[in-house]
Amino acid sequence: MASTISLFTGLSGLSAHARRLDVIGNNIANVNTTGYKSNRMQFSSAFTQNFGLGTSPGDNSGGTNPTQVGLGVSIAGTQRNFNNGSIGSTGIPTDLAIEGDGFFIVEFGGERLFTRDGTFQRNENNDLVNLTGAKVMGYTVDNEFDILDGNLVEMNIPVGVMTLTEATRNVTFTGNLNAAGNVASTGSEHRSRAFFTDAGLTTQLGSAAIDLTVPGNDLYIDDGAGGSFLAFEGGAGTILTISGVEKGGKDMGQHSFAFSATPVAGADANGTTLQDYMDFIDDVLGLDGSTVAGQTLGGGVSFDAATGQIVIEGNEGIDQNLTIESANLVATNAGAAISQPLVMSRTADADGESVRTSFVVYDSLGTPITVDITYVLQETQDGEGTIWQFIAESSDNDAQDRIVGFGVVEFDQNGNFITSSNQAIAIDRDNGAVSPLSVQLEFETGTDAITALTDTNSSLAAVFQDGSPIGTLSAFSIGNDGIITGAFTNGLTRDIGQIALAKFANPGGLVDTGNNNYRVGPNSGPAVLTQPLQFGTGRVIGGALELSNVDLSEEFINLILASTGYSAASRVITTTDELIDQLLLLGR
Repeated sequence: MASTISLFTGLSGLSAHARRLDVIGNNIANVNTTGYKSNRMQFSSAFTQNFGLGTSPGDNSGGTNPTQVGLGVSIAGTQRNFNNGSIGSTGIPTDLAIEGDGFFIVEFGGERLFTRDGTFQRNENNDLVNLTGAKVMGYTVDNEFDILDGNLVEMNIPVGVMTLTEATRNVTFTGNLNAAGNVASTGSEHRSRAFFTDAGLTTQLGSAAIDLTVPGNDLYIDDGAGGSFLAFEGGAGTILTISGVEKGGKDMGQHSFAFSATPVAGADANGTTLQDYMDFIDDVLGLDGSTVAGQTLGGGVSFDAATGQIVIEGNEGIDQNLTIESANLVATNAGAAISQPLVMSRTADADGESVRTSFVVYDSLGTPITVDITYVLQETQDGEGTIWQFIAESSDNDAQDRIVGFGVVEFDQNGNFITSSNQAIAIDRDNGAVSPLSVQLEFETGTDAITALTDTNSSLAAVFQDGSPIGTLSAFSIGNDGIITGAFTNGLTRDIGQIALAKFANPGGLVDTGNNNYRVGPNSGPAVLTQPLQFGTGRVIGGALELSNVDLSEEFINLILASTGYSAASRVITTTDELIDQLLLLGR
């Protein structure tokens, strides 16, 4: 008689193949879904009805096999194919693809999810998010732009907002110092008019002789020899302004000195001392008579007690020749001009081979600071090379003294750099930046080096400095290691973050939550959160997306097979129905 079992068997075949068609249809529908992983359905036979388990061989029998009738098909499960899809270039910097087994980590509504879809974009807060608004997670950087790979944070790329400066730490020079030049022997010399005569200790202001013993002539300056004299017309509160003085053709700027009749730090009982004033001139004109490594810089300000004159001696070297005119020094009191207190005359010119160059460095706030450096030939050693001095000056130094560094540099008989007594300068800052700004001067770095060979003249240039003024983040790129590198408008580049990836022992155990996202499943194992290129996560490819790994040709074959299986199962039901009808006819 006809069996109803075949009806249920055919029905199970219809149901199973219908579900397989669902899976195949979903794969085909997602053939263009970014990062989509194809799925396949696996069948297994259902319970089997046993009519006999069989017998074992005996003396008179060869044995029989089990007698079993299957009861249909069941769905064993689905299996997702996590093989990599093809990589397609987009050129969009926020698009990312993974070449490996890792997953991007995103957070949405407080839940951590995982995805292979790297279609990311920046929102109005510059957060990196996917198309559904889930925030991409990764690692941030510290104040030195080093990656902090501890806790995951939301990735933020503040283009147009983030600013950066960098203090200068190193300056590299190149050039050649003319070893055949003249050795320096003297600096320029200027003398003021005489303030008093030795005999009467009286001032020489015009034709009037002012007796220094008269009470009320209260602006006195110590001459350093036990006597004192009235410095300028106007008395206490007189301000002397220096402007327009040139060193090697470069203006030294404007500076003011106030005379006081009351004691000040370092002054005698009568007020400002002559030495205070001479120290002021020495500082603002960048003069120094120090001896370094046996070489004297040669400059300074002194008082000739025999003649009553202030003597200004410039540093050696033609490029440090001073030009001082009487009009460059003006005295005022309460804003009213008094006189030209120092009628200057040039008594000597500077000599000696020299060269000067200017360069710009930056403090920690990005403030530009102009520095002048001058080399002067000091000594030619028979068969042993040459010795040069360098003096570094800056009008932007926030201390009164414009000299920020000096040293002695030696070259061998082949003109090669040997050593320097000092290769660092220190610039005082009072603008809130790190102070002092310390800068290392590199005189020999790779192919960039200063030499001392015979030439027609000396040449010198700063070819590199590592500081920078303020710059704004203008562009970025993401490397294979997931590090986000930002480019700033001042030419600097810095790491500003790193994309993190997750790795699972069994990615097939992840639970699909839709929108190309997965969550941890009971059989996926915990997520291993790490950097790209670690633990098999693979590399990140910026400006690209991973395409779906659906194989259309395979899906079409599976579609035919599923359709055939469905039709065959329906035929079983039809045939069984016909047999049942015939059985029923026998009873009529």
